[in-house]
Amino acid sequence: MIKVYALVIVLGVLGIAGYGAKYYYDTTQATIATLRDNNAKLEVAIETSEASIATLQQEAVKNAELTKQLQGKLQVAEAYGDNLRKRLRQLDLVADAINDAEDLEGRMNRATAKLWRDIETDTGGSGDAPLPKWVQPIPTGAGSESGNTSNQSDSSNSSPTKTD
Repeated sequence: MIKVYALVIVLGVLGIAGYGAKYYYDTTQATIATLRDNNAKLEVAIETSEASIATLQQEAVKNAELTKQLQGKLQVAEAYGDNLRKRLRQLDLVADAINDAEDLEGRMNRATAKLWRDIETDTGGSGDAPLPKWVQPIPTGAGSESGNTSNQSDSSNSSPTKTD
């Protein structure tokens, strides 16, 4: 009878050891599968982040170049503004207006029209619209003080000019 008990104990120990080995094998295989899936996800994430880093570096270079170009354009614009301020200090507009108001008006109107054309060109327009009537050369001869020979005004905020 002791042999039977010993045999049952040995078989029980071997059964428990076999079940433990199977359980360990199954859990290890499940862990390996989970780690394999996580590794694949991490590889995709690394590729995505490396592509993002490369894109960011390219855009940083592009932004640096654009900033450099804008800085150059800003310097040109500031120099142009300085030049305009210098010219305005040199001009005596009051004396010009008293001496030859019509000429001053024509020059200012032409400069304004040129400025608007430049703005139109810079914002995508063609800039080839015909000059407005108020920019045309001032005719000599009969007419009102402003040089407008018709009795119709081009502005929307003044009354019509009467001729004698």
